[in-house]
Amino acid sequence: MSAAATRRLTTAQALVRFLAAQYTERDGVRRRLITGTWGIFGHGNVAGLGQALVEYREAMPYHQGRNEQAMVHAAVGHARQTNRLSAQAVTTSIGPGATNLVTGAALATINRLPVLLLPGDYFASHAADPLLQQLEHPVEADASVNDALRPVSRYFDRITRPEALLASALRAVRVLADPAETGAVTLALPQDVQAEAYDWPEEFFADRVWRVRRPAPDPAELADAVRAVRAAARPLIVAGGGVHHSEAEDALRALVDATGIPVASTQAGKGALRHDHPADLGGIGHTGTAVSDELARTADLVIGVGTRYTDFTTASGTLFQHPGVRFLNLNITAFDAHKLAAGTLVCDARAGLTALAEALSGHRVDAAYESEYRAGKVRWEESVEAAFRADDDGAVPTQTQVLGALDAVVGDEDVVINAAGSLPGDLHKLWRAGSPRQYHLEYGYSCMGYEIPAALGVQQAAPGIPVWALVGDGTYLMNPTEIVTAVQENLPVKLVLVQNHGYASIGGLSESVGAERFGTDYRHRVADGSFTGAPLPVDLAANAASLGMDVLRATTVRELREALATARAATRPTCVYVETAPPSAALPAEAWWDVPVAEVSAREAATDARKAYARALADRRHHL
Repeated sequence: MSAAATRRLTTAQALVRFLAAQYTERDGVRRRLITGTWGIFGHGNVAGLGQALVEYREAMPYHQGRNEQAMVHAAVGHARQTNRLSAQAVTTSIGPGATNLVTGAALATINRLPVLLLPGDYFASHAADPLLQQLEHPVEADASVNDALRPVSRYFDRITRPEALLASALRAVRVLADPAETGAVTLALPQDVQAEAYDWPEEFFADRVWRVRRPAPDPAELADAVRAVRAAARPLIVAGGGVHHSEAEDALRALVDATGIPVASTQAGKGALRHDHPADLGGIGHTGTAVSDELARTADLVIGVGTRYTDFTTASGTLFQHPGVRFLNLNITAFDAHKLAAGTLVCDARAGLTALAEALSGHRVDAAYESEYRAGKVRWEESVEAAFRADDDGAVPTQTQVLGALDAVVGDEDVVINAAGSLPGDLHKLWRAGSPRQYHLEYGYSCMGYEIPAALGVQQAAPGIPVWALVGDGTYLMNPTEIVTAVQENLPVKLVLVQNHGYASIGGLSESVGAERFGTDYRHRVADGSFTGAPLPVDLAANAASLGMDVLRATTVRELREALATARAATRPTCVYVETAPPSAALPAEAWWDVPVAEVSAREAATDARKAYARALADRRHHL
């Protein structure tokens, strides 16, 4: 190999240069794949990747995080906002920095959102052995804490020689750019190998474009799908996150406008149709709307588009009750397309919806069915208005009135982020999504602590767009640290911090399963050992202010509206803090969710809950 054809760099330097030259392209639009690297430096990455990021700071933007898990959440938020066409990298030290990545990696892989993880690792040479923070295993000398990332990564490799990076980097990027089988990609980097020099082929650093495919449907599958739709009297589309990832919203709307088939949405699919489209019925499943779940129970054909059919969507197998119900699944992965013994269209969502609309030319559902679901939609919208309405502007708001006030302030271009607690259920039922990107719920992993760092990643992907992190007190206490990063990078995210003194969602669930809200309140412990005393003297608003946010306190509905409007116009990270009045839940669940209840107990609450559980379980079906 001639000197002219190689470049002598360390492994870390070569990796940074390689990543800076990777691009995705879909529909003729090219984007940089790795737009930046999040990092917390320490033993195991400071001398390798840390030095490389300094050396090539103009080619690879760097973002300083405060918590390793939060850095992954930020990168995931960024990937979702860009429809998986761009991603970010995350680097950590060996040891606790690396293991702190596991939760974020699981979230990324479950949601099939790309993120590149670059944790430090032991000495490949074993020259310093054992070193600080190294896990020792008596019979596996090549094991390290990074092996905990294997089951939550779509691709994993440990780079024990510089030249091993040549093949592994390409494999890693292939997974990051895959239109379906993507998620967390881990390249564990032994610290001595990071700093080792090698003569790299110049071709390794050339610009490389990864075209994101739009596979078309198989003609035979398409013909079967058309026959199924034409034969159905009560078809229902379930729109999942794949609609957004494929940018298939216009294709979905065209199909619906032509055929009149109504659309219900999963958490990830909400916004696939605008809320004011006459065929948009809102959320489906355990946290769905009354109109969606009523139609789901009587649908004779369920058309899943880009959905995984989680237990919340299917109401743990109890939702779809028509005696002859069949399923037709349009999905880019065969794994998901075959769920529920469905007929399949294994293809890109946009390509499949477009082909289906063309093949169904002239077909439309019966007018009586269309009138039925439109009337149900009107009734549900009246319920939403009642939940949002505050008859007394001077009163302490309920949680649903907080959502109503926010709904009145945000624009179609805004992004509202949430992940855990009682808010996802209220949002899925009540939120009126005005655009495909406005509703950002991480409900594949439903990870507390996701919202604030994800808002940073979304804001980086969409500068100038108002981005809202909507969190309860429980979630805030899990992971507030990236507020400091928002201040440092001047990212004007908006935090709506809802204080209800405990875990509202799990408290309600606890009560329903006979656990009597045990351990779910943020209150003083009283004499009998329960936590039912006065609220703790904790001031979360003061905490947010101490981390650098501007804080607006709202105690009434009127003050809340004013504070939200001020926050939306703010050019600095801004928090709106509001304490809510009960009830925390908007409306009762329209469908069941399987949470097993103690089969025997000496407590009346548990025995009563078991009887209700047995009645609900009787409705479960196995769709074969």
